[in-house]
Amino acid sequence: MTIQDLKHTESGNFFLLAGPCVIEGEDMALRIAERIVKITDKLHIPYVFKGSYRKANRSRLDSFMGIGDEKALKVLQKVKDTFGVPTVTDIHAANEAAMAAEYADVLQIPAFLCRQTDLLVAAAQTGKIVNIKKGQFLSPGAMRFAADKVVEAGNSNVMLTERGTTFGYQDLVVDFRGIPEMQTFGYPVVMDVTHSLQQPNQTSGVTGGMPQLIETIAKAAIAVGADGLFIETHEDPTVAKSDGANMLKLDLLEDLLTKLVRIREVIKS
Repeated sequence: MTIQDLKHTESGNFFLLAGPCVIEGEDMALRIAERIVKITDKLHIPYVFKGSYRKANRSRLDSFMGIGDEKALKVLQKVKDTFGVPTVTDIHAANEAAMAAEYADVLQIPAFLCRQTDLLVAAAQTGKIVNIKKGQFLSPGAMRFAADKVVEAGNSNVMLTERGTTFGYQDLVVDFRGIPEMQTFGYPVVMDVTHSLQQPNQTSGVTGGMPQLIETIAKAAIAVGADGLFIETHEDPTVAKSDGANMLKLDLLEDLLTKLVRIREVIKS
């Protein structure tokens, strides 16, 4: 799969990366994927199933990290084989790239690691699409250099993701000017709707969030021309093992996407 497969579609729609924050089990992943596939097929939205096989960036040692790398990666493969959709997952170190690439179509570079040269080069060398999340500490313009590392390593299948900018110690803000600015580099730009609503560094050691603003951020992103959206969703975010505080309840996804498709149609016209 290449960037063109996502970006240039007959519908002219944005594309969607969506799924649970982390793979919690096979049955859960398949149920979520099935529901999202039905919605995106109905709305003609190109879809990539998202699920981290491991969460390396945790606030506390007792935070859930995953069900095991190989087991979780095989769940991603099962989703792909069952529903015929591509998958995206995070990698955290250069030696993980080749392993994850055996199962996933898109390798995602976490925001905190977006300047790690060896990680970007290793991801590039797999030939997979590389989705680089903008560091909370970086300007949009600085992401040109992260993308350049992937391209100079021989892979032009790059996309960039806006996920908010650090604002004080415990909050993030979204500067929507960054979306068109990063698009000038020639790569698709994705809005990570749910992570941009995190409230990190809480005294409890558990990240907070403002899911009530998911629709607001998503609408604004489509209005300014984002190529794609990234939305973490769960059947019941209150029991999710990671990032439940900022995830979208799965029951709300179809209504949200329906509204966003209408906005996209207006923007195109």
